[in-house]
Amino acid sequence: MDNNYIMPIRIIIADDHQLFREGVVNLLSNAPNIDIVGQAENGKEAISLAARLKPDIIIMDIGMPEISGIDATRILKEQYPSVKVLALSMHADKHYIKGILEAGGWGYLLKNCTYNQLIEGITTVYNGKKYLDGDTTEVLIESYIKPDKEEIGDPNLSDRENEILKLIAEGKSNREIADTLFISIKTVGTHKQHILEKLELSTTGDLIRYCLKKGIITL
Repeated sequence: MDNNYIMPIRIIIADDHQLFREGVVNLLSNAPNIDIVGQAENGKEAISLAARLKPDIIIMDIGMPEISGIDATRILKEQYPSVKVLALSMHADKHYIKGILEAGGWGYLLKNCTYNQLIEGITTVYNGKKYLDGDTTEVLIESYIKPDKEEIGDPNLSDRENEILKLIAEGKSNREIADTLFISIKTVGTHKQHILEKLELSTTGDLIRYCLKKGIITL
């Protein structure tokens, strides 16, 4: 074997839009030291392929059927910690960025990123460092400098729990909350139960009255 041979970075592309997914595959197929080993059209398939193909990196969309990119990332971190997730999403929103990073993701790029940014993100994550593109960094900086009203919440709850608490108080169903946050209905139910336990409340009505009293929502 050539002593100068460099093992290629093994990558799976996970995106439910076939045209976009195949476009990324074609774009990276000619990149040096990158080997596209599989494609997935949802989070469930991405997890299955990770178990079988042992990739270095999964380039992961956020909003996908079956299992969202965020939930898939959380499962991958638990079951296959050596697999690094690099999010590639259309959502320039702090909740999605924080969601993927808190789930164990290694980086976040927007789908309008350049080819060079994508290659830089892949290389950086492969080398064990976090990566955010310029637009994503700007979103996080703005959310830190100018927190909005959604930041109001209960200090005993996590950021995600406060987020779900507000949506519940606004009258959103579990399905609507799941669709809004790209998480499963089961995950919403689990968070809701934790919220009730932490706040020592019993019903959804109790949660709404609590939010009104605390100023988390207004009539």
